[in-house]
Amino acid sequence: MDPPKVLPINPRLSAKNQQENIKKVAVTRAGEQALFLELDQNRPLAAIIQDISERWNLANPDDYALQFSEPNRQTYITERNRSEIANGNVLQLTSSPAKTALGIYAKLKDGKPEERLDSLKKLSSLAADSTFAMEFINKDGHLLIIKFVVDGKHHGEPLSYILKGFVSLMDHGVVSWDVLQVDFTKKVTECVLSSKSGNSCIQAGLEILECVVLHSSASNKVDIVEHYILGQHEKIHSHLQTPELQKNSMALLNALFSKANPVKKKEISKLVQSKRFRNIISTYVIGSGRVPGSDMAHHLYVLQTLMLSMFEDRMNTPADPQDQMVIKNIETLRPTAIAIDSDSNQPGTRKSNLYRKLGFEDLATPAQDFAKNTPPGILALDNIAYFAEKHQENYVKVVLENSSRPDEHDCPFIKASIMLTRILCEILKIGEPPREEGEKYHPMFFGHEEPFQEFFCICIQLLNKTWREMRASTEDFQKVLGVVREQIGRALDMQPTSLETFRSRLNQLTYDEIINLWERERLSKEEWESQAIPIIELRQEITPCILDLIKQQRLNYLMEGTRFHKYNIKGKNKDKMWCWRLSPNHKCFHYADCGEGDIPTLDHMPNKLPVSEIKSIIKGKDCPHVKEKTKARPTTATTLAFAIQPSSTTTDSPESFCFVAKDECEFDMWMDGLNILQSAEMGSEQKKKDLELLLNMEIKILMLDAEGISIPTEPPPIPPEPDNYDFAYASL
Repeated sequence: MDPPKVLPINPRLSAKNQQENIKKVAVTRAGEQALFLELDQNRPLAAIIQDISERWNLANPDDYALQFSEPNRQTYITERNRSEIANGNVLQLTSSPAKTALGIYAKLKDGKPEERLDSLKKLSSLAADSTFAMEFINKDGHLLIIKFVVDGKHHGEPLSYILKGFVSLMDHGVVSWDVLQVDFTKKVTECVLSSKSGNSCIQAGLEILECVVLHSSASNKVDIVEHYILGQHEKIHSHLQTPELQKNSMALLNALFSKANPVKKKEISKLVQSKRFRNIISTYVIGSGRVPGSDMAHHLYVLQTLMLSMFEDRMNTPADPQDQMVIKNIETLRPTAIAIDSDSNQPGTRKSNLYRKLGFEDLATPAQDFAKNTPPGILALDNIAYFAEKHQENYVKVVLENSSRPDEHDCPFIKASIMLTRILCEILKIGEPPREEGEKYHPMFFGHEEPFQEFFCICIQLLNKTWREMRASTEDFQKVLGVVREQIGRALDMQPTSLETFRSRLNQLTYDEIINLWERERLSKEEWESQAIPIIELRQEITPCILDLIKQQRLNYLMEGTRFHKYNIKGKNKDKMWCWRLSPNHKCFHYADCGEGDIPTLDHMPNKLPVSEIKSIIKGKDCPHVKEKTKARPTTATTLAFAIQPSSTTTDSPESFCFVAKDECEFDMWMDGLNILQSAEMGSEQKKKDLELLLNMEIKILMLDAEGISIPTEPPPIPPEPDNYDFAYASL
């Protein structure tokens, strides 16, 4: 057997890889002249620190560590994150995390007041670093912080540093929230409710209480928060009027709402629907032209979802025909204006006639209509009773109008109300848990004490109006419901700020207007779609060019950059975002932390992930940051989740970069772009939509010269060949 051939090493490739592993950086230290180094990423970090220590004549190199020096990134450099070092970075040599944690712990425990305050400042700054946090927690530093809070000897600025540092330590998920004492929860609650506490103390306290409610398994701690916060809800009203505290106040309120028992939920629901609370939301959060940020929009969406979820039990509860309240509500539906046939002298006949005119299907036991149709169950009867009581004039007008029509054109009021309630529950997704990425809320639901019932009252009048405009008969019942659903959906898409605005939008969307909209949409669709064989062949001819155009657009989208909420394998990092964008040469991704409203330039994004080092792309429920959650309860938008898994050669223990797109379009853009970079086919729904749109546009442009010419569905037959071709040169 011939010996295997050994391929020669490409010296150019080897030199290039070696050059990429050399990072030109500066290293500073207080009292020392800066060093300009060519840092070899293949060397152990301990060896590099030892060389630096020798150049500055520092003993015990193990007591030192390198740290990024940017104001918003002063994290320690470890073997896990050293790949983030880029050319031009300024690093600083500082005490190691272990030594720093030990020093801070010692001064917090036995230091002088000024030393303790300085250590608290350092703690609040360094606690966000996972390496330092682990060292500090291993020394039971978090227990010392808990003791400080329980003792109640710190106030003002020191307390704000204590609470901020504690929040940052707990954010790493190393310590369970069950470690907290009841007295700790009481002290933090008192801080939040105290008028003497500063905004920084209150903000950190609100965040701690939110986490206690969401993550603590001890009900007594949650009960304490409920007792104090709900007992003094005027303090929450005050915090909602302070811009710095609005998000945390809403987050705590939502946490209490979601974790409360049914009795407490009713209490909280009554609180958030009170006139005082609604005025605060309208004035300080969404009113006066304010546009809430994405975090506040999410909190408003969650609050709206929780408010509407209060109707879930009624929606899924069938009416009991023996329930006296059900019987009473049905009896009160009889308006005095209904004319009863003169020959209906028997009480039973009169009642049956009344129920028939109202639109009941079961004339003997009308409550069965609300039992058989579940959902919406008894919720439909609640809506009808509210309409009859609060809007009696409009109720009588609707019922009288229907009773005066011929039987074949009569709109069954009760049946229509039941079906309409079901449609409203589907549109508003009552019964579904809030999505982690949801941001769509309706301001008009924060403008009335009974928003859902008022919503129904407006929509049932719309249904009656649409029935009249369509001149519908009983056979057209489902068709009318379809038009009404379309009217409501289009009106909600306009984001009305109040119920009156919603009503006016519905009045503009008449049946004729809906028909015109559908007709324009149909004609537009038919204009772009043609089944003629020549057009089909032309589409096939230009499809490759269009696909190349879509690929370029996807890469451009990635180069523009996208902001994501920051995730790791444990889940979402609260209030943290980062930006990812593709380099112009399509060879690597740049990423960095960013604010809510900005996308940094490439010069401010030092972290890189080479495209060649991407091992695989994971999406959906298989992603590590949503995999565990979907096993319990699928509250995370798993369909929008994806993760980039680096190859095993990038780091010793690579982690996946985890993302959740804000919507399906953003998800499709990134999946298409990543597939292109990996030489795979684009398979998203957005790609199909874009391909269809661009093909239709290109076909229309190419067919401008053929305007007015009818294109045959089949190509014309090829004529037979002539006997000879002498005619071709007849003029010669």
